[in-house]
Order: sequence, then structure tokens, then C-alpha cells
Amino acid sequence: MSLSPTEPLVLSAANNAVNNARLSDYIVLMKPRVMSLVVFTAFVGMVLAPNAMHPVLLVSALVLITAGAGASACLNMWYEADIDAQMQRTASRPIPAGRMARHEALTLGLWLAGLAVISLAILINYLSAALLAFTIFFYAVVYTMWLKRRTPQNIVIGGAAGALPPVIGWAAASNTLSLEPLVLFAIIFFWTPPHFWALALIKDEDYRRANIPMLPVVAGKASTLRHIFAYSVVLVAVSALPYVLGFAGALYALVAGGLGLVFMVLATGLWASGVSTKLGTRLAGGLFAYSIFYLFLLFVALLADKWLAV
Repeated sequence: MSLSPTEPLVLSAANNAVNNARLSDYIVLMKPRVMSLVVFTAFVGMVLAPNAMHPVLLVSALVLITAGAGASACLNMWYEADIDAQMQRTASRPIPAGRMARHEALTLGLWLAGLAVISLAILINYLSAALLAFTIFFYAVVYTMWLKRRTPQNIVIGGAAGALPPVIGWAAASNTLSLEPLVLFAIIFFWTPPHFWALALIKDEDYRRANIPMLPVVAGKASTLRHIFAYSVVLVAVSALPYVLGFAGALYALVAGGLGLVFMVLATGLWASGVSTKLGTRLAGGLFAYSIFYLFLLFVALLADKWLAV
């Protein structure tokens, strides 16, 4: 991969940074906005599991899953410092901005990963710890180090890492796996491509500059729009499974149906308008923002449905 003229200087500053990082930089390193959704979906997995967790164990498991998510983010930012330095969206992150040395991110990521996995195994169970270890490995190695720079399917395959937290939560509560957490996995798995491709449509020049083979860069915007629409159809269909399979009730069905209808309206409008127009760009940004709202409310509906049934 070729470097931009300024990138070696930026990375040199990052590698030589000493005591410039503040607490806020370490928090940014762990991608708190992404982490919050990860932890919330893990919490939903715990609540939906048939075995109720003791509150102390539940909080402990959530803290350790949070640490594992933070570890994944640290390792991602450590490895992708060269990419981040070239992209406008990420150039202000602690490493490319020169406020933190790369080895600090690596050290923090490895330390958090080890602490989270070992503690989860000791305090909760081996199954959830193994799943957390696999998730960190998949995100940091399979997605970050292998897929992202090699294939436009990076988001599709790599999305498995982001889809595993509710499975980890379920395993933490019940020490088992069953169909229900796999359905939750499927919802997030099929949600990930339209969510990230909507952003990639807007930031395609960033990805092109960094030589990252995101779908809009490799296949073009028209193909990306078709893929977003197709995955949106599958996502809306899969989101009905909790009701169809009987582990969610009418409230969830109503919420999922309404949210899915809006998702399809946005995806269809985006496909029809094309992202090259001002309307298309606004719709891509709207779909990206709405997709976060969509997933959050979908899992809130699962929680509400569970609690109302008690």
C-alpha cells in the first residue's frame, strides 16, 4: 500500500509520542460509541437467556465484555494507524494525530484482552470466555489484519465479530447455546452491511485514498446500492424470527414491523435516487444514522417484551 506524502511524518510523530496521551485519548482508543451498542446487545442476550443472572455476576460480565470490546478497538487502531492517517474521518484519532505511540495501543489492547477473557472464565464460565476470546481474535486478526485490506466483503465476513456479543451474553447467563442467540447474531450480522455501506458511500474518497477495497470503491456505487437493498430485505425478514419462533411477543412484532418498514423505505429511496445526487447523499447519511437507531430500538423491544411477559 502506498503512503500519502504526509503519512510517514504523522506516523513518526505517533510512534515517538511520549506522555502526550490524555485519559480521553485512551477512551477514544476503545471506540466508546461502538462499544456501547456492543455492550447493550450483550446485555439483551443475558436478559433473554432462560437462566437469570445474579446482579453482581451480570454487572461483572458486562464490565468484562466491555473490556473485551475495548481491547478489540485498541488492537484495531494500533494496526490501522497507517490507514487512519490517510482518512479525513479518522486522522484526528490519538495515534495518527501524534498524541499516542502505537505500542501504547498494542499494550493496552493485549492487556485488556487477557484480563477480560481470563476473568470471564474464572468469574462466569468457560463458554462465554471462549466466545469473547474468539470475538477479539476475529475482529483484530481476521477482519482488521486480513479481510479489510483484501476484499470488498470485509464488512460482510467481519461483521460476525460485531454480531457475537448477544451470543456471549446468552452464554454468560446460561452456559449454553441455542437457537435464540443465533437469531440475535443473524439480525446484527445482516444489519452490518447496509449500515457500513451507507457510510462507505459517503466516505468513498476516504477509502479510495487509503486503498481500502470497500464495495463502493471496488464495485461502484450502483452495485453498492443494490447490495444495500438486498441485505435490507434479508435483515427485515430475519428480524421477524424472534416473533415467528416464539421467543418474542406481539409488542416486538409491532415494533420490528414499523422499524423495518422505515428501513425499507430509506433503502428503496436510496436505491432509486442514487448516491451521486444531493438527495441520494442525504438518504445515505439518513440510512446510516437510522440503522443505529433501528438496531437499538429492536433490542429495546426484545427487552420490553421479555419484561412485560414476566
